[in-house]
Amino acid sequence: MKLKHVVCSALALLGCTVQAADKNEGAMIERGAYLARAGDCVACHTVAGGKPFAGGLPIISPMGVIYSTNITPDPVHGIGKYSELQFAHALRDGLRADGKHLYPAMPYPDYKGVTDADVHALYTYFMKGVAPVRQASPQTSLSFPFSQRWGMALWNMAFTSDKPYTPVTGQSGEINQGRYLVQTLGHCGSCHTPRGAAMHEKALTDASPLYLAGGRVANWTAPSLRGMKGWSSDDIVVYLSTGRNDFASVGGEMTSVVEHSMQHLSDADLRAMARYLKTLPPVPNAKSGLRVDAEAATTRTTKRLSEARGLDRGAMLYLNTCEACHASNGNGAKGIFPRLNGARIVVQDDPSALLDVILRGAQTPSTKKAPSILPMPGFANHLNDQQVADLATFLRSAWANEAPPVTAKEVTAVRKELLDFQHQSR
Repeated sequence: MKLKHVVCSALALLGCTVQAADKNEGAMIERGAYLARAGDCVACHTVAGGKPFAGGLPIISPMGVIYSTNITPDPVHGIGKYSELQFAHALRDGLRADGKHLYPAMPYPDYKGVTDADVHALYTYFMKGVAPVRQASPQTSLSFPFSQRWGMALWNMAFTSDKPYTPVTGQSGEINQGRYLVQTLGHCGSCHTPRGAAMHEKALTDASPLYLAGGRVANWTAPSLRGMKGWSSDDIVVYLSTGRNDFASVGGEMTSVVEHSMQHLSDADLRAMARYLKTLPPVPNAKSGLRVDAEAATTRTTKRLSEARGLDRGAMLYLNTCEACHASNGNGAKGIFPRLNGARIVVQDDPSALLDVILRGAQTPSTKKAPSILPMPGFANHLNDQQVADLATFLRSAWANEAPPVTAKEVTAVRKELLDFQHQSR
């Protein structure tokens, strides 16, 4: 009887151990799925209508078209044979299991700071929480010299860092959590930090005032995130979780970031990111793009549009194509139509993003907190380059806005980039 009790107790203990292990693994998979959302992995490694993480998405770069890889646990076409160490090298060093280098379209310079614990959670998720997909991705084939992957070793030596992420002493746990998410998994610097001639981020951490000082993605100008003047932490949280707030709506690559990544993060993490961004000093000597007499200038433009007197071509185009949604005062409708009066996308030095929206249009993503999709039509087929230039020039000088005029030549360049992008994406 005693032996029977011992055996039964041992089996019960084994059963409890297995259940605890399963529970721990389940929690680790859930944690890894959350981190993969924070890293926006699905956006680059999934084609529209395709299976998650199966790769094949064409990524347009100055070097040519780079195709994302299959990162499902398929042993032939995916990463199923990767050890955790090999996975970590790919994530943080841009080094494949076969020893070949990845191109920095994979933001490994930013992922360098991802902690070992988070790497383990991500590895567990991709190996045990993602369905394997037996699908080969198109081979990336760049022209010489970019086709020589070994050259990335030299690029890495020059432009990446071996320093691990370290919290800042004296800052709160919340600020440090936001800093970690922004600098590593969120890889915000990939778009919002200026790049050098070698297409490297000029800064990887906030030790440099160039970090998050504004960048360029294709023909889209990503604004500075330093300090986020005029926006409260709450405004930033609402923007990241819904794709819109009382000031702006997402456009360009940020639409995908909100749809696939930011809306899925906890309010606590979004607030940590927002409060961290608010701690960054603004770009030194940055132009505001706004008039000193902002209120009086807004009144003048509003009166001029309301009375429809003395309107130039740009103002007429605004009345006919924009005023119904964005209003005579340029303030739009809070949470629905973004304001143009004082909007960064309107007054920033490079008008490319503004021209992109006018030509291509935009729409907000459907998110959990704001499921309705708000579209803006594009006018590429309705307005010629001179008309787009006239409209953009009006927007950049109306109300409180004070930014340089736009030329038809600038519109032609953006239109060409859009057509090239559409052609390369096919």
